[in-house]
Amino acid sequence: MDEKLQRYFNNDRFAAMCGLEIVECRPGYSRVQVQINDSHLNGAGYVHGGLLFTLADFCLGTAANAYGHIALSVNSNITFIAKSSGGTLIAEAVEIGRSNPLFTYDVNIFSETGELLAHFTGMAYKTQREIDI
Repeated sequence: MDEKLQRYFNNDRFAAMCGLEIVECRPGYSRVQVQINDSHLNGAGYVHGGLLFTLADFCLGTAANAYGHIALSVNSNITFIAKSSGGTLIAEAVEIGRSNPLFTYDVNIFSETGELLAHFTGMAYKTQREIDI
């Protein structure tokens, strides 16, 4: 990933606060991980659904923005499949359609053992504004 994109993604303060880390990123594809800590857990002691949604949305965003233009999520849906209470979670975004200015992604979230925890589908709108940080 080039330095300009890295600076842009590092500027996402919410993702940083959640502890999200980009593992791999290129146009149309991304892998993002998070090491679970106590602040990520809900009252029942499982990873909060809001963190899973944030992980998937950020993963989609990195894949869509890797083309070099600012892309914004415009629609998304998540299905929670299994629960987790710790370890490292990994999200993988794969572009399944692109019809300018809309990009469509499947994002799966896995536990560190490979168990599928959630499936997210989302669409991003590519703006005309280039990433220029």
